Amino acid sequence: MTHFMNRKEDIVTEAIDGALAASGGALARLDGYPHIRVVLRADWDRSKVALVSGGGSGHEPAHAGFVGAGMLTAAVCGDVFASPSVDAVLAGILAVTGPAGCLLIVKNYTGDRLNFGLAAERARAFGLDVAMVVVDDDVALPDLPQARGVAGTLFVHKIAGALAESGAPLAEVAEGARRAISKISSIGMSLDTCTVPGSPKESRIPEGMAELGLGIHGEAGVEQLAYDGARQAMAAMCDRLAQATGGAPCVALLNNLGAASVLEMSVLAAELRRSALGPRITHLVGPAALMTSLDMHGFSLSLFEADAAELALLAAPCGVRAWPGTVALAPDRVLRLPDGLAPVRAMPSAHAPTRAFLQKCCDLLIAQEDDLNALDAKTGDGDTGTTLANAARALAGSLDALPLADHTQLFRAIQQELSQTMGGSSGVLLAIFFAAVGDAASSGLPMREALAAGLERMQEIGGAQPGDRTMVDALKPALEALAQGIGPAARAAREGADYTATLTRAQAGRAAYIGAGQLSGHADPGAEAVARLFEHLAG
Repeated sequence: MTHFMNRKEDIVTEAIDGALAASGGALARLDGYPHIRVVLRADWDRSKVALVSGGGSGHEPAHAGFVGAGMLTAAVCGDVFASPSVDAVLAGILAVTGPAGCLLIVKNYTGDRLNFGLAAERARAFGLDVAMVVVDDDVALPDLPQARGVAGTLFVHKIAGALAESGAPLAEVAEGARRAISKISSIGMSLDTCTVPGSPKESRIPEGMAELGLGIHGEAGVEQLAYDGARQAMAAMCDRLAQATGGAPCVALLNNLGAASVLEMSVLAAELRRSALGPRITHLVGPAALMTSLDMHGFSLSLFEADAAELALLAAPCGVRAWPGTVALAPDRVLRLPDGLAPVRAMPSAHAPTRAFLQKCCDLLIAQEDDLNALDAKTGDGDTGTTLANAARALAGSLDALPLADHTQLFRAIQQELSQTMGGSSGVLLAIFFAAVGDAASSGLPMREALAAGLERMQEIGGAQPGDRTMVDALKPALEALAQGIGPAARAAREGADYTATLTRAQAGRAAYIGAGQLSGHADPGAEAVARLFEHLAG
């Protein structure tokens, strides 16, 4: 079992129970489990136009998460990725529809259109005033005769919900929804497929590829592209949307399809601002998980060419926690660093041997990024390689601005660079090390003694001693052997790093929280980085 569930047959009903429990009484449900699963507003009095939507489950928070004042009146929930039955939809309509009537908002899938459409006919036979709109915002497959309804549906929920909440009649609410639908375009992209509860995962997307235009039920997209970062992914999406839209200013909805982290979604939001579509986007909804596809590691982008009246409806108050609101985009504000933090840099100076030496060190740390991350993942949080590589990239990029001909000033300049660019405790410790080396060198100590003084200061502040399973286990013996030459120093560093693999208890760092069984046989990544650096220099 790869999901937090009991039985796959009960996952939808139990999820609805959880949503009701978390609503604080704002939501209710109809009796009728397990065949009729309808979530509705607990405060509904049938005095205004009712809005009913829904479809297959697995897209949470859509659709039940958008039930509330200013959006949906009721959501009808089918099985995972399966349309609800006609009776379930009809039950929802009958439960919420009063004299003002009801609007059904349906995504353009055959099962949804048929089941909601037949339920509407049966409701009309009861004398109810029921209208239906179909959302077809997906532009991934332009030759498809009936485009799919995807995350742009949420714009329709909000527009129609604001109109209904204002007391508008059914004809006006339905027309507002149709007008919005005609101006919404969406497309999605993912690095992986989703996993349906109780079913094996389909591994359709190879490593290193991204699929453009796949559906919210995991349907295959229009093409697979070689993945080369968030910027390229966003550019591919924006290119398709630019071809499908008219060029007017628009609201963008940035939707997490389920498994993208908040960090990734923030990167994608930044890339959206920088994209070719960026100048057209005046407002943003998200980034947030709004219409997901279970655990799909992807995102979708929807554009709504909203006019002033529609912008006002999007901004209207809404009592739905899952709706993140609409934000008017503004230029980024960048404030100056406080006094004392802006570094005073030494005058740059050239020195070819020193530059070559530093470049060689940086190249090694960058090349070892993946290996050191993999090693750190066994005993820590898997980022040692990236932390060191990022610092090395920054240092390599600033070589022309460093006082390479003045080693005393150089150590202090390296300390400043690491303080700004290298995160984590290792960044602080190495900054302390280089600052102390610079201080020792300025007082006249030879290089080896200055390095030893730097290590002593680092140990004093950081607290690590030989045997504590840190970089000190490799760095201290290497510096002690350095008087004999770089070769003996490299061998001493290697012996020290290998020794950490025999230590089953760490006294410092993230590994201090790891059990002996996970530590045994794995060298400390910081010590291993030191050993590889000395070996590289000796080679």
